[in-house]
Amino acid sequence: MQTTRRGFLAVAAAAGCGEGFAQPSLRLDPEPAGGIRKEAGEVPIQGAAWYSGDAEGAGFTYRVAPGSLLKAKYLVTDLLLDGLSLATFLISLQEGEKGRTFQYAFGAMPQCSLRVRMALDLVDQNRFFLTREGGLLKPMCLGDRVDLDKVDRIAFTLRRKAPGTVRWCMTPLAAAAGAVEPLGAPVLPKGVLLDEFGQSAIRDWPGKTRGVEELKSRIQKQYENASKQSWPETFSAWGGWRAKKLAEKTGFFRTHHDGRRWWLVDPDGYAFWSAGIDDVRVDCDARFDGLETALKWLPDRQGEFSAAYRGGGGRGGTATRSVNYLTANLIRALGADGWHDKWARMAMAELKRLRFNTVGNWSETQLARDAKFPYVRGIGGGGGRGGGGGRAPRVFRDFPDVFHADFAAEARASAEGLKDTAGDPALIGYFLMNEPNWGSSSDLPAVGMLCNSESCATRSELARFLKTRYADDAALAAGWKMAAGFERIAAGKWSGEFTAEAKKDLEAFSIQMVTQYFQTLSKACREADPHHLNLGMRWAGMPPTWAVEGMKTFDVYSLNRYDVKLPMEQAKKINDLVGRPVMVGEFHFGALDAGLPASGIGHLKNQQDRAKAYRNYVEDAAANPLCVGTHWFTLYDESALGRSDGENYNIGFLDICNRAYDDLGRAAIATHERLYEVADGRVAPFYERLDYLPKLYL
Repeated sequence: MQTTRRGFLAVAAAAGCGEGFAQPSLRLDPEPAGGIRKEAGEVPIQGAAWYSGDAEGAGFTYRVAPGSLLKAKYLVTDLLLDGLSLATFLISLQEGEKGRTFQYAFGAMPQCSLRVRMALDLVDQNRFFLTREGGLLKPMCLGDRVDLDKVDRIAFTLRRKAPGTVRWCMTPLAAAAGAVEPLGAPVLPKGVLLDEFGQSAIRDWPGKTRGVEELKSRIQKQYENASKQSWPETFSAWGGWRAKKLAEKTGFFRTHHDGRRWWLVDPDGYAFWSAGIDDVRVDCDARFDGLETALKWLPDRQGEFSAAYRGGGGRGGTATRSVNYLTANLIRALGADGWHDKWARMAMAELKRLRFNTVGNWSETQLARDAKFPYVRGIGGGGGRGGGGGRAPRVFRDFPDVFHADFAAEARASAEGLKDTAGDPALIGYFLMNEPNWGSSSDLPAVGMLCNSESCATRSELARFLKTRYADDAALAAGWKMAAGFERIAAGKWSGEFTAEAKKDLEAFSIQMVTQYFQTLSKACREADPHHLNLGMRWAGMPPTWAVEGMKTFDVYSLNRYDVKLPMEQAKKINDLVGRPVMVGEFHFGALDAGLPASGIGHLKNQQDRAKAYRNYVEDAAANPLCVGTHWFTLYDESALGRSDGENYNIGFLDICNRAYDDLGRAAIATHERLYEVADGRVAPFYERLDYLPKLYL
């Protein structure tokens, strides 16, 4: 039965605020929305009630007086998700019925209580990804920048879900004026979440590893078979196509258009299409700080399994604790001494067995270098997170102060690591960065800078830019149709909305900001490594118009495209804008039949369809004359407990026990062995109509 407003208010009045945070500073009276239902039953969290919903948008809405949230520091609720699959939620703050809307998104680990404590200062949108806390997965800021003195409505809604009804319990959403402590030990209604192998302890599926001897036997056999794997004879020494030589040997990879399509060319001059796989490393970390009671077994940090631990940092910050059960499983099977070298031989052999010809981003590139196996890399030696160095201040999210005197030196420092591989013929090229946080904002870079930096060299440059367009403050204010002046442009944080006239000028300057960024970084990389391809920045889709000019410094436009396929019209538009071939830096498909809470950013009903989806995507991309490669993300599944930020997807060619997904492997072999004929137009690409399900990811 759908819950009435009276029922919700009765629950809110009777319930407490949860343990660990103070009484609310502002009463939030919920209105049911989206068909949410209140359910009976004993609740595992003090002051909570059970709810269920059948569709995205189920939840509550709240009305507040404009400015009332200025009294609060957090929005808070304790929550527990029932079932076995991930669900994600949104907290939305809106300025009026049609005004700007800020969104705080997060995922919930099933069968593990969590605390949401959304800091209200996040509405400035200067942060994108936030810190995971236990069962609260991959919190992030979406939507618009808003002003709390204008917010008059809040919503708490279901964002993504698995097929079927979602059921969860939660305490009433509260606005807290004081400090809110993190949740202590979580409630675990079904007991521990991970077994001794790092697999889900609350799920069962056909490929689940049942014992140590099974694990050892499989991995030892994989190691014994490693030496038997090789590429087919149709491949060149670098994984290119022996049947099509495009140029003389130069010793390095490069791009080439043969009059019909774009190709890469391998160091010996043969046509090359990059079929890659990312994250070729022992990467199945499970972040467990705050979740120690969710583990059946935690390896001895000082004993034979010490290699299963590494320090904090990365996505999770410096205080995180993670354990890698894949490492522990490999040590069980291969021994504490020499396990990594044996795994490396197995991994490179597996790539050849599957007919991949590229080690993708985020990988242990030394493995590829030693094997003379084509690979890509990020600048600075990592996966290409960004400009690196940190010498120049950041003006908005991770966007640097590109007109600062130290930025050129920062760019040179970021590119310095390229010198180490500058002479390596196996290196295809390098990525400058990956999906920068500033690229995910609804604000222009120049707008984000004005609203989040007090002053900086780039703001001074903006003032100089505007002085070439407007004679004085009065002319600027008249042109923008809002209060504005050059001193205010140079210093002091802005708030509120900008007029269309102001945004036109700020977009023009954003072009200068991004062009300065990419040109400076690309120049530094070319000086450090004059031989290899600049593979761009792995943008998440189509480039905005204000980024295009700077992207013309790239040799290849890389994008991360999680969809049924790479749309031809998108590739064509990119090629028209920047005049470069495209490469897919990330894509994948998953299912919910392999013991993981989420499918990933591509969802099929089972492993058989996941395999066919791979063939559909890659062969369609190969037939696209503007595309020169696709790289699958990743080699291994993610942990069922979630990596440092909480992702817990079925996206590997291998699981956490090093078991191969046979259907996916057979599909990859079939596609890769005919890939060059597809790319050359000799055979039609594979296609089978599939039921692509709603994506279930964080």
